[in-house]
Amino acid sequence: MITDAEVKTLALKANDIRKTVVEMLAESGRTTGSGTRGPLGMADIFTALYFHVMKHDPKNPDLPERDRLILSNGHITPIRYSAMAHAGYFPME
Repeated sequence: MITDAEVKTLALKANDIRKTVVEMLAESGRTTGSGTRGPLGMADIFTALYFHVMKHDPKNPDLPERDRLILSNGHITPIRYSAMAHAGYFPME
């Protein structure tokens, strides 16, 4: 079960992750159309996965019992990179 406070925290984190996606896409010049809709629409899902559901540790990425996320939709890769950066896998820049 998830509490209302946890939902609120995740919603705020998802907005931060969306901002990072917009910044990434602006830097790359892809700020319109399908370049933004897919990643931004998946922000809540990836936030829930990386900050509530998946068992993982950015300080120990080879943790044997970690969960693995397989992403086959390359069009939404920016949301994955943004979520991973916010989770601490690599620097935001």
